[in-house]
Amino acid sequence: MTVHLHWFLPTGGDGRTLVDRHAYTDGGITRSRVTPVSGVRAPDIEYLAQIAKAAEQLGFEAVLTPTGTWCEDAWLTTVALAQHTERLKFLVAFRPGVISPVLAAQMAATYQRITRGRLLLNVVTGGDSTEQRRFGDHLDHDRRYARTDEFLSVVRGVWSGQPYDFRGEHYQVDGGLTALPPDPLPEIFFGGSSPAAGPVAARHTDVYLTWGEPPEQVKQKIDWIRGLAEAEGRTVRFGIRLHTISRDSAAEAWTTANRLLDDLDPDTIAAAQEALGRSESVGQQRMLALHGGSRDKLEISPNLWAGVGLVRGGAGTALVGSHADVADRIEEYHALGVEHFVLSGYPHLEEAYWFGEGVIPDLAQRGLLPRIPASPLTGGPAANGRPASAPGGAPLLVAGGR
Repeated sequence: MTVHLHWFLPTGGDGRTLVDRHAYTDGGITRSRVTPVSGVRAPDIEYLAQIAKAAEQLGFEAVLTPTGTWCEDAWLTTVALAQHTERLKFLVAFRPGVISPVLAAQMAATYQRITRGRLLLNVVTGGDSTEQRRFGDHLDHDRRYARTDEFLSVVRGVWSGQPYDFRGEHYQVDGGLTALPPDPLPEIFFGGSSPAAGPVAARHTDVYLTWGEPPEQVKQKIDWIRGLAEAEGRTVRFGIRLHTISRDSAAEAWTTANRLLDDLDPDTIAAAQEALGRSESVGQQRMLALHGGSRDKLEISPNLWAGVGLVRGGAGTALVGSHADVADRIEEYHALGVEHFVLSGYPHLEEAYWFGEGVIPDLAQRGLLPRIPASPLTGGPAANGRPASAPGGAPLLVAGGR
């Protein structure tokens, strides 16, 4: 079983800081700033295309695009970026509560034809009632998961190519149909740590995603979902969402992590922790419990750093260390049954290269990837974390002096 590596598209803006872009800009959409912050990058199509092209070139299979108030629409952004790439897949996050399941099935089918099969779906039920109400959704936490259950039943039903009827609490569909079903059917990624989420994952999910908890906690989740899926007569695969800070040496990686931490003042951390503490998401509460809002003891497991979660919602941990250290941790999660690794880093363009040129060759040499990605300059394999044409690899070709 090899690993599938995915990167992240920061459609809410990017930069050299952990603080969410919208905390001090208008979501990063323009380059004007409410308070002085250096290194903020707007999520315009030119910058996002740089990241997408880098991810494709480095050997990532797909990129995850988030959903919510503070980012650009995932469907529209990624279908535009598909025109700038050739093979890269797009893991499109969307909320089932704000779109018809039949329309979503039709959109997915169209997307697959336009991109020649490069769509993956990340179904986000939503763990913040304030955010949900902003989109007109007033259901409570558990009822949102019950609606997601029905939503995915309808989506898969209408993908059959035959008229589909459904009667549920949240959806009533008469003759629902996707006249030209998507080919291939998009894989469905889904996450949720609450008792209400588990059965939905077991019944509908192709890949169950967890945020980056310590290995023992991840194992418990895998065992939980795997048992529920077996009771449904299904097999579910597993993925994990993590940030990365990978460098040529562990010392350099931890220096980078500490620099990101130095950018955070106590008031910023306190405000973020107060806001995140109101979340209904069980997964978010588990992320907060890893660090307790304190800067102390942020390495909660070997090379697993919880500093990101001091100010960022959702995925709050990063793999920090040398390229070999990070590869070790990926191998450890993989041994537990994790196949998909959805990764990111600040800034996303530079960190894609650090990981792609440093960790990916190591994973390939360990047999966890089907092949070592070719160097874009020479067509030869990358080695020692550098393209074959870089210092430490094959010799550079030098002009003859004429």
